[in-house]
Amino acid sequence: MTESQSADSYSETEIEIDLGALDSTEAPDTELNLDFGDDDAEAGDDIEIDLAGVDDEPEPVASEPDADGEAALEELRTTLRTQAGDWYVIHTYSGMENRVKQNLDARITTLGMEDYIFESIVPTEDVVEIRNGQRKNVTRTSHPGYVLVRMDLTNESWSAVRQTPSVTGFVGQGTHPVPLTLEEVERMLAPAVIAKATAAAAGASAPKKRKVEVADFNVGDSVMVVQGPFSGVHATITDINANNQRLKALVEILGRETPVELSFAQVQKG
Repeated sequence: MTESQSADSYSETEIEIDLGALDSTEAPDTELNLDFGDDDAEAGDDIEIDLAGVDDEPEPVASEPDADGEAALEELRTTLRTQAGDWYVIHTYSGMENRVKQNLDARITTLGMEDYIFESIVPTEDVVEIRNGQRKNVTRTSHPGYVLVRMDLTNESWSAVRQTPSVTGFVGQGTHPVPLTLEEVERMLAPAVIAKATAAAAGASAPKKRKVEVADFNVGDSVMVVQGPFSGVHATITDINANNQRLKALVEILGRETPVELSFAQVQKG
């Protein structure tokens, strides 16, 4: 066979290459969705990113007083109904509530006003305060800047209270103090009364149930994220879970505010 004949033979020969059976049905195209949603999407469509790595626990919910607390409240109501005088609220400089009570009690004795001014009380409540990541049980004023006074209102008794150092005035219209209703007094005194009754019934060694509050952050604060993938980004706090030491905040991702969940350690005041 000549060289030209050999080439012609190869050119005419069909070479079949088997690539395997093909399915009769084409595989569907795979679509990668990078859509972050329309800018006009409703808030409910937002995706919340949890960067805290802590399981959710429900916030403690204030419950109704137990039997001991209810008994203490009923005793308080009876006492309020039978006491002499009306209850008034006086304004003080913030942080001076206890000093005002001390000064007023001393003036009552010095001025001989015991028959007109009967007692003064700084309403308090027990809370667990979280500051710099540390929990601390504290008793604080429940109504900062106010002191309750039970008295018979006369020109002399009014003057004795009004001229007490750090007192800025009575709650009322102009120069006419308005007494509180017994229900209003009960609401202001109830937290301390219930806490005392519960502690007495449970014993000094039993832990008290206290409201948990955060001293470092407030809803609406602007903070800087200092840990995690959003480190260096500013965020606005929308919710605080004091019990779990974590918070929810809005950060801007790709031009859109996105809610994320962070631990207290991941943010600082910015």
